[in-house]
Amino acid sequence: MLIRLVAFALFVLLLAYGFSWLADRPGDLSLIWEGQIYQTKLIVAASAIIALVAAVMIVWWFIRLIWTSPHSVTRYFRARKRDRGYQALSTGLIAAGAGNALLARKMAARSRGLIRADQEPLINLLEAQAALIEGRHDEARAKFEAMANDPETRELGLRGLYLEARRLGANEAARQYAEKAADTAPYLPWAAQATLEYRSQAGRWDDAIRLLEQQKAARVVEKADANRLHAVLLTARAGEKLEGNPTGARDDAQQALKLAADFIPAALIAAKALFREGGVRKAASILEQAWKSAPHPEIGQAYVRARSGDSTLDRLKRAERLEGLRPNNVESLLVVAQAALDAQEFAKARTKAEAAARMQPREAAFLLLADIEEAETGDQGRVRHWLAQALKAPRDPAWVADGFVSDKWLPVSPVTGRLDAFEWKAPFGQIEGPLEDGSVPPSIETALKTLPPLRDIRPESPVNDHRIIELERAATIAEAVRPTPAPAKPKPAEPVSDKAPAPSEAKPFFGGRPDDPGVRDTRVEPEPKTRLRLF
Repeated sequence: MLIRLVAFALFVLLLAYGFSWLADRPGDLSLIWEGQIYQTKLIVAASAIIALVAAVMIVWWFIRLIWTSPHSVTRYFRARKRDRGYQALSTGLIAAGAGNALLARKMAARSRGLIRADQEPLINLLEAQAALIEGRHDEARAKFEAMANDPETRELGLRGLYLEARRLGANEAARQYAEKAADTAPYLPWAAQATLEYRSQAGRWDDAIRLLEQQKAARVVEKADANRLHAVLLTARAGEKLEGNPTGARDDAQQALKLAADFIPAALIAAKALFREGGVRKAASILEQAWKSAPHPEIGQAYVRARSGDSTLDRLKRAERLEGLRPNNVESLLVVAQAALDAQEFAKARTKAEAAARMQPREAAFLLLADIEEAETGDQGRVRHWLAQALKAPRDPAWVADGFVSDKWLPVSPVTGRLDAFEWKAPFGQIEGPLEDGSVPPSIETALKTLPPLRDIRPESPVNDHRIIELERAATIAEAVRPTPAPAKPKPAEPVSDKAPAPSEAKPFFGGRPDDPGVRDTRVEPEPKTRLRLF
């Protein structure tokens, strides 16, 4: 429009300039026609010519107007009818969105009467939406199939068919509709996401990665989200290659770590693949980096048991190295406590486990204390005490997706089929309110105060200095929390005999072997063993 205005202004300026130029240069114009001489001024002749051209244009426009008037009238009424149809279509779509099936059906019928369906495909959509609201799903599917056959509405029809297949539980049909839409239009988020999940569920990792790259190129998915999903797919493929192709598994896992440096499953698979190839140092470096990023019990276990031939003391040193990388961390303390337990260093194991329980009182710490008690003292009462504390403590983190708890990471949720659904977190929160006897989640201080006294020492277990210290400590704690008993009635004293002990009651001689000929056999029958009690 602006170009036309500028062109018209330039034409008027040129015309005015031409008239001024002719006015400044007066002259006569002579015309001889059939023996007659016609003479006039040049400016008058130019004006007459221009007026004649304008008159011819006006007459031509008038004749054309009369000639095309029937078509113009028809077009006017058609445009008016189309406007009324679009108004009805707009009202019907709004009614369908609001759930007003009656008004939507009425507006669909009016729109079809005013606009042909081949001219406006949205009429089929309105009728399909009205059928869905009224519960006539067969009619709605027929409409969606008609739209899927039309190139202009193919994507809309495929989405409708996909949603209907999902509603009916026809997962195979839904997968086909989604893949068909993704092949023709990879920029559709719903089709690409659904196809990505279906291919992941089927283990078609190469196809899933290819589709994700197409989405990333089309900028359908944000770069950060695309890198995360790419890392998940690479890790899943590496997990399948780990047994038969450790080199391929290592490459995929390391590529996944480049995309998501804090992805624990990728670090674990990369380390396991390197362990199988003999690259212990590289694997340890990967695990150390992952541990610095986010301490995880599976990382700690893989790092501590990196060398199968290491002794328990070597494993304890490796666990302490992890603790040095992330001090004052629950997972670090638990790793060291477990390694110390395996190395039979019960004092260190108990100290680290109690420190972990003070920092975060959860079931793993109390279960570890129960294991320490079982290995060190074998007192079942104390073991049951720690097991009871673990029962009341909050649960440990695990791999959770859509309410499903797994002992290992999985790329796809087995409940919904969602990709990258598993998270490392507690399966559920601690139950609020009293538990059984009205107790609350335990604390390590309360658990130590209520720890039963040691009542049993197994004869086959050697008692070393460390155990004596532990027993004395347990006796002190039990005595501090033990209620003062009521004074007992004195028993009557037994009469003391003045008779000398019988020869059979004489003490045995321990200077030599009883079978030594030079030693007189003064042995007596052993008395029945009594259970040792500290209190």
